[in-house]
Amino acid sequence: MSFLLDAADSIVANPVLLLLLLASPALVSSVLFRITPSLLLVSLLIVPSLLAVTVVFWPAMYVVVLVIDAVIVLFALADWTTIPNPNDFQVERTCQRVASLGKKHTVELFVSNLSTKEIAVVIRDGVPEEFEITPPQFDVSLRPRSRMVFHYDLRSSRRGAFDIDGVHIRTRSRFGCWYRLVKIPILTDVHVYPDMKQLSEYALLARTNRLSLLGVRRTRRVGQDNDFERLRDYTLDDNYKNIDWRSTARRNKLTVKDFQTSQSQRIIFLVDSGRMMTNISSGVTLLDHALNSMLMLSYIALERGDSVGLITFSHQIHSFVPARSGRSHMNQLLHASFDRFPELVESRYDEAFLHLNSHCRKRSLVILITNIIDEVNSQQIQRHLSAITKRHLPIGVFLRDRQLFDAVNLPSEASTDLYRSGAAAEILSWRRQVISDLEHRGVLSLDVFSEALTAPLINKYLEIKARNML
Repeated sequence: MSFLLDAADSIVANPVLLLLLLASPALVSSVLFRITPSLLLVSLLIVPSLLAVTVVFWPAMYVVVLVIDAVIVLFALADWTTIPNPNDFQVERTCQRVASLGKKHTVELFVSNLSTKEIAVVIRDGVPEEFEITPPQFDVSLRPRSRMVFHYDLRSSRRGAFDIDGVHIRTRSRFGCWYRLVKIPILTDVHVYPDMKQLSEYALLARTNRLSLLGVRRTRRVGQDNDFERLRDYTLDDNYKNIDWRSTARRNKLTVKDFQTSQSQRIIFLVDSGRMMTNISSGVTLLDHALNSMLMLSYIALERGDSVGLITFSHQIHSFVPARSGRSHMNQLLHASFDRFPELVESRYDEAFLHLNSHCRKRSLVILITNIIDEVNSQQIQRHLSAITKRHLPIGVFLRDRQLFDAVNLPSEASTDLYRSGAAAEILSWRRQVISDLEHRGVLSLDVFSEALTAPLINKYLEIKARNML
């Protein structure tokens, strides 16, 4: 007994130990049961703390303070028993598994209250930080034995594969002294693909013969204009000269003819996703610009009957899509590239071209999209692109760094600007020499800014088809 009294005296004499002892129940409940005191309970505890100061001047207030402390503790414990149990909730989520970058998608949450009492809750879905949700949370009261449906809009700021791991519910006790955080585990995987609005815009401009608005030049098609492909329903953008009047009379519906070119080619994209593609241009990485242009040209090539393949690589081969034709092949290209991001690693061009030689033996148009910064990667690019000129037709697409080009035109107000401009000019001169050497070895090249890549790439493809270079 004396040991307990001595321990009590030492605890009372040490304010830090006393504070930890008093706060230990709240700490244990917060860790084990995710229950925390509310602002109301903290405010109630401040009252006896302030009254305790008066004990110094009026010792008779000691009994009053103890009574108030006991009443508050009993009230808090009684309110503790009214905290809802996690088993009182049942949640379901309905969400599209495929989303488009920057587009709104509606998500439905079905929340059920299985208890016999009304519960005030704050509901928030556990979406990753790359998503923006509107509204961010729902503050409602769930009636006994009821089910409510909540709708919110989901918008992604980044493409890729994401997991929505659970629904977070914050509930409180009957009198509001305690909060409890409940997580209902519901795993939903969402694949965010690039916005393919540019494909529909190209299709519309192609039907109305206005591709020049995208920077696409007119080129002579390989094959005749009367190479029939199929019949389809007439749209307002179609040329009336293509109307098939016999089919229209037979179907009692306007019908037009679709035409295609007579030559099929194979296109293989080699997309570098190493450290050379990590620079930012117009708010996105160089790899994002490369993938958008690749998808655009793939769509055009597949529409023209060509076969398209894809290899993405950095220090290893990340994805490989064999060259196939058909409009349905676009889905495979999308799926192979939507979750690919640049990495701060050295790209292995030797493994990429070895994979190309092993899996693509037929003559193809090989399009390497990368960047040239130093002599290490430039020597590899020169060696491997030059080595495949006998079997394939290679194109080196080299993305320009706008910061490097802007540095050449810096105003010469300070002496440091002159050195910076001179260094940038020397790098660009070396870069131009590397590309010129590639062209002398039979390698086609494109040296463009990443945000303006799509139109020159399409024009180069159309030029190759028009000149029968394959």
